[in-house]
Amino acid sequence: MQRRHLLALALAGLAYPAWALPPAHMQFPRDLGSHPDFGTEWWYITGRAISVHSSGTREFGFQLTFFRSRVAATQGMTSRFAAKQLLFAHAAITDVQGQKLWHDQRIARAGFGIAEASETDTAVRLRDWSLVRTGEQYHAELPAQDFGLHLQLAPTQPLLLQGQQGLSRKGPQPDQASYYVSQPQLAVSGHLQLQGQRFVIDTDASRAWLDHEWSQAYLAPEAAGWDWLGMNLQDGSALTAFRIRRRDGSTLWDGGSFRTAQGVLSIFQPGEVQFSPLRRWTSPHSKASYPVEWTLQTPQARFTVQAMLDDQELDSRGSTGAIYWEGLSRLLDAQGRLVGRGYLEMTGYADTLRM
Repeated sequence: MQRRHLLALALAGLAYPAWALPPAHMQFPRDLGSHPDFGTEWWYITGRAISVHSSGTREFGFQLTFFRSRVAATQGMTSRFAAKQLLFAHAAITDVQGQKLWHDQRIARAGFGIAEASETDTAVRLRDWSLVRTGEQYHAELPAQDFGLHLQLAPTQPLLLQGQQGLSRKGPQPDQASYYVSQPQLAVSGHLQLQGQRFVIDTDASRAWLDHEWSQAYLAPEAAGWDWLGMNLQDGSALTAFRIRRRDGSTLWDGGSFRTAQGVLSIFQPGEVQFSPLRRWTSPHSKASYPVEWTLQTPQARFTVQAMLDDQELDSRGSTGAIYWEGLSRLLDAQGRLVGRGYLEMTGYADTLRM
């Protein structure tokens, strides 16, 4: 009952005035922390992990996301029990060899030592799950049902400011935007746990990606969801591409970036990114149909994006209320050669996404 009550607050209380966000003037580490005056915020880490185990080499995808949601309807309440900020978290492991996705989720109101998000640096905690930045390194501890993430993530490159120096448009109106900071090519160490087995991560062969976004009005009213990918390329470069979709499947807005290993950054302009589906998969769980293979055209080059496992659909109706697809994928160049790996996310296919 408490979980359903918190979820109802999150969905019904997200009403904010719309205004164009001012230019970003990022200050770090402060802007790696929470921005509680904004309606929606998330810290999102995805990656590929290789483990050399007694049973052989194993390949995994992993995902962890902490969400913060400001509940507008409760801001005037004086009770310390008022749910003014809600925290959600998702964790998942894709077992490539086992052809299975493992997923868990959490939700709680902020306060009382149960859930908190620091405003000075990345330090987000929700019960026994946490993502904390110490020095230059991120530490993630997410013991979940039948699996666990116990990770250290170290930057190998500078932060990447998406959009206009960190201000990323998400729609045709100026208020449809977010502040958006990425950290590609994170070196991964630590271990994963899966059904009682411990898999130590090979740091040399494993990489991750961190996104931190916060916004007041993310999606246009006619938007149904988005397609997004973050890819760590083998040569050290990093590719971001996204499109916001209308309900009929057409593109309302698109964007992204490409940064070389040497630090040369190109920001994509609206109309320069095209997602064309090649193959679809229908979920036996939600009956939603997802494109699990794409042709991606960018100003940098043309790529093919392929899911490593079709069934990477996540049902988060127990926390954020959405069903979406998010999973480990590979990136091929125009000649069909493997050039990178990362994560593809697709929302709004099972139902229109509400934010």
